[in-house]
Amino acid sequence: VALGGAGAFLLLGKLGVYDFTLADAARAVDFNVLLMMAGTMGTVSLFIESRMPARLAELLIVRVPNVKWAVCMLALFAGVISAFVDNVATVLMVAPVGLAIARKLKISPVPVLISIAVSSNLQGAATLVGDTTSILLGGFAGMNFFNFFWMEGRPGIFFGVELGVLLFTFRHETQPISATVETEVTDTVPSALMLLTVGLLIAASFLPQPAGGLPLALYGLRSGLICAGVCLFGILRACLRRRSFAPFRLAARELDCDTLLLLFGLFILIEGIRRAGVIDAAAQLFYTLSGDDPFRLYTLLVFVSVGLSAFIDNIPYVATMLPVVQSIAGLMNGGAGFPPELFYFGLLTGATLGGNLTPIGASANIAAIGILRKQGEQVRTRDFLHIGIPFTLAAVLTGYVYLWLVWGA
Repeated sequence: VALGGAGAFLLLGKLGVYDFTLADAARAVDFNVLLMMAGTMGTVSLFIESRMPARLAELLIVRVPNVKWAVCMLALFAGVISAFVDNVATVLMVAPVGLAIARKLKISPVPVLISIAVSSNLQGAATLVGDTTSILLGGFAGMNFFNFFWMEGRPGIFFGVELGVLLFTFRHETQPISATVETEVTDTVPSALMLLTVGLLIAASFLPQPAGGLPLALYGLRSGLICAGVCLFGILRACLRRRSFAPFRLAARELDCDTLLLLFGLFILIEGIRRAGVIDAAAQLFYTLSGDDPFRLYTLLVFVSVGLSAFIDNIPYVATMLPVVQSIAGLMNGGAGFPPELFYFGLLTGATLGGNLTPIGASANIAAIGILRKQGEQVRTRDFLHIGIPFTLAAVLTGYVYLWLVWGA
């Protein structure tokens, strides 16, 4: 469906309905995300085969009193990682542990992996390197890593509410846990490669952006190249160690081509929607409806962004809206202007957290559902909404009130 929609926009571009060419479509595809997903999938296949996820699952569940706390601690763990590593990579790294825990506890893995995905999406907005939208804001507003914690003498956007929401969601899962740590890890190198990937992704986020040319192109692919490079090293080592191509075949089988093709099509489809003027028209409505009232503009930014990001990718939306928000802030107070930080943070909160509303609202959600499908699990929309809606409402409302009290009142 995604590829068909992308093809339809390309056909309309060819017919002259929109200014949309094959080159535009190629530029719209985020190859960095696709490379990162493919590379991490390969490393994760080695990680699972080493039996480390099962070992970690046992170490976690013997320390918690019941199922409810096991799931919440795992989601919280995913949220902490996601504050420093891309959301999709976080889901791919933590999901094997979640699957192992679900098997040990004999519960459905569907709510466990959905909780991991929405937790990673939430904390992706917490730091400069947690999500692409945060990186976009940091570059546009000249913010550094620490501005997300403290900026101009006031607290930044960093906050978390997922633990309380997940405790409520899993409140009926109070069955006690009985388990022992008995799984033996067969190879510790895949675990080291996972940690190396995390460390390199964090370090890469601090690299200065080159001026142009090939260095700039490689800079845009840095996360994907790291994940793919570590994966290839791990597969090559495993092949040499066993003197067979079995690890390569395993990694190839575990490559989730369905999810990769879905994202590929969505990138082109979303760019087609932008070329058709839908995003620009929505942006223009903000100033028409809000006028010079900062509270009204802030409220519109947060909640309209939530609604839009539930169905369209938040990266082009945030990229489009940042200059619009800056211009509107400059026009307020009779041209004297209003500090734009409130609107920047409101935009980021709504656009990033709104992706938790639907299964297609964020790449991390798509990745989690792809993993579940490979396990033979069927994820219904209502299964996702059961966790996504209360999680999103709690997170957005908390952030909405917090940001207004700190930056707007």
